[in-house]
Formats: sequence, structure tokens, C-alpha cells
Amino acid sequence: MKVSLSGLCFFSMFLVALNLETSQAAQPLTKVLMTTGSFSEREAAMYVAQDQGFFRRYGLELTFVHVRSGPIGMAALAAGESQLHEGSVTGAVLGSAAEGTDLVFVAGIINKLIGNIMASPKIKSPADLKGKVIGVTSASGGSWMFTTLALEYWSLDAKRDGITFRILGDEAVRSQALLNDTIAATHLGYTFAAPLKSRGFTNLADLAQLPIPFQSTGVMTKRSFINSSPEVVESVLRGIVDSLAFIAQPENKPAVLKSLAKGLHLPKVEQAVEGYESLPLLYSRRIYPTVEGVRNVIRLLGTTNEKIRRLKAEELIDDRFVKKLEKEGRF
Repeated sequence: MKVSLSGLCFFSMFLVALNLETSQAAQPLTKVLMTTGSFSEREAAMYVAQDQGFFRRYGLELTFVHVRSGPIGMAALAAGESQLHEGSVTGAVLGSAAEGTDLVFVAGIINKLIGNIMASPKIKSPADLKGKVIGVTSASGGSWMFTTLALEYWSLDAKRDGITFRILGDEAVRSQALLNDTIAATHLGYTFAAPLKSRGFTNLADLAQLPIPFQSTGVMTKRSFINSSPEVVESVLRGIVDSLAFIAQPENKPAVLKSLAKGLHLPKVEQAVEGYESLPLLYSRRIYPTVEGVRNVIRLLGTTNEKIRRLKAEELIDDRFVKKLEKEGRF
């Protein structure tokens, strides 16, 4: 059999390419654990990134774990049991930083208050919340923070106006408590608020429409982890940016709805439509964390906590990776 020189060269190049591909495929994925205390459509970017393999694209095997509350997530991060946490700037976050955890926001996926303050049909205006019980996930957690800032905007004060916060759990639990008339109101994401609206419950506000600075869904880690594994942090953010781009494409709606319904444990994909339709109003492709939003919560909580009052918002943000992605034209 006669083989030409050019044929041999091509065959050799093919073998080299095959060996390179096999070698790359054999590279073990870096395992990363990220927690969240939130359970709403806000986590759509993470659900989609996992289902579409965007983290694996950058060499990561990322496990996204829903924990009962933000304080549990902060404890895991401080102890080194997890590497990142996705959530809002809350009392637990600022408290952890105030106690010495070298915590920083490396990205801001949603930089505003979001969701609805849903109330009993008997509640017609924010003023009707005086003397009532409001359900929250945890003390000083995300839902408490969202609600407290809304009350402040309405010139209401929980202590002065006899408003009681009851710790109940995640959105599914709180929406059921509202249905059962156990509480008068609660903050809910758009997915869990939709069925209540259709049943005549009062939507006191779409918080995204209120001019309140806030660092909502962001990505947090420790400076020590950034120093030891900067490539991991960068890869996580690359996967999230890819996910946001995927979500923004209308043709991907069926896949996004499927991921959202799966992530929120909804029995029917159709139940995720309300949450899906809210995403363009919530997500920011420029995933910079917001100093002003962090500062606003330091102001709120610093009135009763001296350690939190001494925190500097600028020191709780590290946007080097986001800047790099923007320079690359990723958004």
C-alpha cells in the first residue's frame, strides 16, 4: 500500500490532536461547593448553569446547595466547608464580616430589591400592616431585609407600629402560611406570588419598582480563597455570565422554564412562567456588585450594632474578575 508524505503528515497531526483531546478530557474537574439560603426565581442563573453544563465548560464540578438560611451558609463559608455563597447583603453576611470573616462580594447578579410584599385580602395598604404578623425566613435574613427596607420606605417601623416578624422558613412555607391566614403578609418572589394574586391576595408592592439601593443576589467568597484559587472564582463567574446570556435568548425559554421548575420543585413547568418572565427585569448582564446597596444595609443595621456600623462597604467588594470579563467583551 502506497501512502503519500502529505497523508502521513495529516495522520500524524490527527493523532496529536486526538491525544490532546483525550488528555484534556481526562483532566479532573475541580470540585466547588456554593450555598444559598434563597429559594426563588433569583437562583435561575445557577439552575440553568448547572443544567447546561456551563461550569463544567470551565473545568468545575460545582455543587449548588440550598441551605435553610443565610446564617447557615455564612457559617459554612467561614468554616471552609464551602467556597462560595450566593445571596443578598443581610445581617448574617454583615455580622460574619464584622466578626472577622474576610468576606467579599465578587459579583452582583441582581442589584435591586425584588419580589412582592404579598398580604391577606383584608390588607389594603401598607398602613394596614400595623399590629400585624409578617412571615420571614430568618432573623435579619433576606426576606426580613427586603421587608424592613420596604417598611422604611413606607414610613413604617416594626417596633413603633407593633409589627411582629415570625420566622417560618422558605417561600413555599411562607406562602402556605399566608394562605392559611397564619400571617398577614410576607415577601415572596414572583413565582410564589403569582398563585396568591390569582386568589385575590393583595400585592402591596413590586419591590423592583421602588427606588431602594440594595445588593440583592450576589456571589460571595473569602479573600483567602481568592488568593489561593483565583482561577476558580473567575471560572464560576464565567459560567454565570454564560448562563445569563443563555437566559436572555427567547429561543431558550423552554430549557430555562424546565430548569426553574426543577430547581424550585414545582410539579408543573407552567408554574415557573411568572418567575421566568420577571428575569429580564431583575438580572444585570454587567454583574458588578453595588457599593451603594451594601452601604444602605450597613446604615440600617449599624444603628443597633456597633461592629457592623464600623464596616466599610468598599472593603466588602472585589470586582477584579468582573472588570476582566468586561474587558474581554463578555458583557
